Amino acid sequence: MKVIFSHGKESGPWGSKIKALANIAKALNCEVASIDYRGIESPDERVQKLADYLLKNENQNKSQNENKYILVGSSMGGYVSLVCAQQHKTNHNSTSQLQGLFLLAPALYMPNYNIQTYSHIPHTEITHGWSDDIIPVEHSIKYAQQAQCSLHLIDGDHRLNSSLAQVSDLFGAFLKKLI
Repeated sequence: MKVIFSHGKESGPWGSKIKALANIAKALNCEVASIDYRGIESPDERVQKLADYLLKNENQNKSQNENKYILVGSSMGGYVSLVCAQQHKTNHNSTSQLQGLFLLAPALYMPNYNIQTYSHIPHTEITHGWSDDIIPVEHSIKYAQQAQCSLHLIDGDHRLNSSLAQVSDLFGAFLKKLI
């Protein structure tokens, strides 16, 4: 199983939150990757970069087990992960097997983002801080209600750094359900 991380608009591929979650995934014998989107401002260009990565990974791995993956996205990376999962799901020729999505304060329903309608992706969990002043918590509530997925509203701001222990616990429990 591979866990693929997508960072937010103003962070990088190996920030403290991704490092902490990647360590949990590694401890559970998962392979990890973090896509570097720095220098790409457009969320939809980031979606394409992730889609290209998944296609390349799929072509390199021949066994079905090697093609199982989980997408983890924070902020704009949450949008990127969800939109890419939607697009990949509709590609019937794909041998990759998305096992689930773990979204952290995902940038959904944001003005000027091209995609404003999101489909249900099985095994999706969202964690969002009540004190987020960047992405309104109502956006995660709206998607979670529509998709009927798990939503964890926790004490914390947009970066969730002050709640990293709780985020880590939630992520560990999420992974254990899927591997």
